[in-house]
Amino acid sequence: MATSELCVTNLSYQYRPGGGEIISDLTHAFEPGAVTAITGASGRGKSTLLYLLGLMLTPQRGVVELRGQRVDNLADSSRSRLRARHISFVFQDAVLDPTRSALENVREPILYVGLPARAVEAESLALLQSLGVGPRAGHRPGEMSGGQAQRVAVARALITKPHVLLADEPTGNLDHVNRNVVLDALSAAAGAGCTVVIATHDELVLKRSDCILSL
Repeated sequence: MATSELCVTNLSYQYRPGGGEIISDLTHAFEPGAVTAITGASGRGKSTLLYLLGLMLTPQRGVVELRGQRVDNLADSSRSRLRARHISFVFQDAVLDPTRSALENVREPILYVGLPARAVEAESLALLQSLGVGPRAGHRPGEMSGGQAQRVAVARALITKPHVLLADEPTGNLDHVNRNVVLDALSAAAGAGCTVVIATHDELVLKRSDCILSL
C-alpha cells in the first residue's frame, strides 16, 4: 500500500483514554486520480478520519503514509510543512478569514508555500468564477451566504493544486445546481491526479464518487 498517494494501516483512534475507539484497525488505500466518499452514520468517525489523514490528529495505533512516507509520527513543524505543500482541507463550515475578501481568502494558502499571492491572482479569480462566486470576489465572508462561503472555501483548497484534498460535507449548504458545480470542480482535481476524499451523507456525492469507504 505504500505506493498509494495516501494510505492508512491498522489505524485506530479514541478521543479519551479508556473510551471506545471511534476508528478501529482501519486499513485503506486512497488512490490518486479518484474521488473517495467516506460514508456512515453520524458519530462513526468520518470527520475524525479526515483529521487523521490531514495530520491534525495523531492515531493511538497504526500508520498514515503520504507519498510513500510515514507521516503520523512526525513533529508538528514537519506536519505543518506537509500540509502546506501537499494537503488541502474544506471544512464543513468554510472557516474563512472574516477580515479578508473572498479573493484574499483564496490566495492565502499560496503564502504558506513561499509564493507571492499576486502570482495566482488570475487563477484565483478564475476559480471563483468557475464556482459561481466570481461576483463575490471583493466581498468578505459576512457579506456572503453560507453556500457562497463554502464555494469560496473549495476554491481556496484548489488553488495550491494539492496532492490530497480532504473535504468535510462540502455540499451540505448547497442547492442541487451548486452541489454539482462543486463536485465538478473536485472531480476535475481528481482527473488531474489529486487524491480527493469526501466525508458525506449526500447521495449525490456517493453517486458521483469513484470509491466508497463505509465506516
